[in-house]
Amino acid sequence: MSKLKSVQRLRYYYIIQLQYLGFRFHGWQKQPDVNTVERMVERTLAYVLGHKKFKLLASGRTDAKVSVNNTFVELFIDDKPLEVDSFFKDFNVNLPQDIKALSIKETDANFNIIQHPKLKEYIYLFTYGEKMHPFCAPYMVCYNKPLNIELMQEAAALFQGEHDFKNYTYKPTEDTQTIGVIDVCELSENTVYTANFFPEKSYMLKVVGQGFKRHQIRLMMGALFDLGSGEFDMQFFKKTLTSTEFIKLTHIAQASGLILQSVTLK
Repeated sequence: MSKLKSVQRLRYYYIIQLQYLGFRFHGWQKQPDVNTVERMVERTLAYVLGHKKFKLLASGRTDAKVSVNNTFVELFIDDKPLEVDSFFKDFNVNLPQDIKALSIKETDANFNIIQHPKLKEYIYLFTYGEKMHPFCAPYMVCYNKPLNIELMQEAAALFQGEHDFKNYTYKPTEDTQTIGVIDVCELSENTVYTANFFPEKSYMLKVVGQGFKRHQIRLMMGALFDLGSGEFDMQFFKKTLTSTEFIKLTHIAQASGLILQSVTLK
């Protein structure tokens, strides 16, 4: 009677650091019939590796048109390890022009990119007044009404700290955990990204925390736009952060102004 030997499949683990311009993509996550960042990364991996015996996990998802300056994905490969240097070069050469790999390093089965503690920094770029150059569209939003920037700066600081962000959570349910902490929230002139076709003055909302709900920062930016343009006053704005009753905020700022500036793995 012959004995059957079970062969354990070997698996290798890598962390890839990525950046991408999100303007032509329908977000990170793979979806049918639309182009996404995950889809393009997987297609490139399959081409470079010559097989599809791999799996990707992202440190987080982005919405359509949201760009990323720095994030991480975990790559699982079965059976054969990478020759890291040659793979990294080939991978970058074959990625689309609007996606770039910044680094790669090997890890192990104990690392889980989803559960691993991380700190995320988002920025939202905007201007107001005269219509901006069309080349600006992938990076920032031009608000079509005058804005009280000082009032918006005062309000942005109120987001900082621990709050119940249920009014800044997209379609919350009874089970949605809406208590969260924002480590930094500040609005200032934009000095991070510049170009000769940018408006003379643009602004930036910077938000830092361990995690955010879907559309949370865009709802925050929408509320700041409404406050700055006089759609509602500071008393109402404060109520959105302190009231026990649910206040449905409907202004979700355009996605193209949002950038995931950095993900820090702790």
